[in-house]
Amino acid sequence: MRDIGIGELARSVGMRPSALRYYEDLGLLSPAGRVGGRRVYPASAERRIALIKMAQRAGFTLSEIRDLLDSGADRGATRQWRALAERKLPELDRFIEEAQALRNAVADCLACGCMNFENCRLLTTGTTEDG
Repeated sequence: MRDIGIGELARSVGMRPSALRYYEDLGLLSPAGRVGGRRVYPASAERRIALIKMAQRAGFTLSEIRDLLDSGADRGATRQWRALAERKLPELDRFIEEAQALRNAVADCLACGCMNFENCRLLTTGTTEDG
């Protein structure tokens, strides 16, 4: 496997090199090797970053992701992932409910059509049908 320079890795994963250095400082990425004074990462770093980004989109904190990645590929990692996921699902359900309520509020505002915040009936009542 070939090594990838920090700039090339940053471009390929859509991040800034400073973010990769930050991930390294947090222990999310293994310390980069050095070739001619330049930071280089193994090609497998792209897959690891993809996993980190997926976990972030799912709402996991960087600390939670680091803990999961630190457990490695042993059986404990599977149990740890399951425990984290089971704790995260209710949080994601709440987020979805809140986002849906916000979406409904915007749709209600568009349906009202008044576009006059001074006299809008939705603002006067203080709630929408969902709220």
